[in-house]
Amino acid sequence: MERTLAQYDAVVEECLALFARKAHDYGTAWRVLRVPSLTDQIMIKAQRIRTLQEVGESKVGEGVRPELIGIINYAAMALVQMELGVVDAPDLSAERAVTEVRDRLAQARALMERKNHDYGEAWRGMRVSSFVDLILMKLLRIKQIEDNRGATLVSEGIDANFLDIVNYAVFAMIILDGSEG
Repeated sequence: MERTLAQYDAVVEECLALFARKAHDYGTAWRVLRVPSLTDQIMIKAQRIRTLQEVGESKVGEGVRPELIGIINYAAMALVQMELGVVDAPDLSAERAVTEVRDRLAQARALMERKNHDYGEAWRGMRVSSFVDLILMKLLRIKQIEDNRGATLVSEGIDANFLDIVNYAVFAMIILDGSEG
């Protein structure tokens, strides 16, 4: 488990570093996005990964890894929006935004630790393509819940699905990086 935590933390720090640089460049304009808009952004990135996996080439020059980083950051942003609410104009400093995103990624890490305890490290035997499929499935679930105005009968809420998406994307990055030793 120590290896998993170290690998997980390295991926998260990379994602946070990019998020912080973008917050410096763009500010926190993303605070105006409603959660369904963030869901759609993640869907675009996951669909692009699936297309790259099926076609085997990129005409834009970016591969799977940057899209996974985007998925992680957008999912964390969605969790922030769910808690803080949507605003009409950016209201957070870049530093505060990084803290908020870091806090949501820490929630995902804590969830991963609990699930990893129960499941062992079964994820290590999975393929990146399976994680992408699971992310797409979670996004479809989120969209259905959003269409139902958040109402569920027996299912986890939107936040739980975003936390799972973060964890699936982190696992995919670990496997993609060949960090399996």
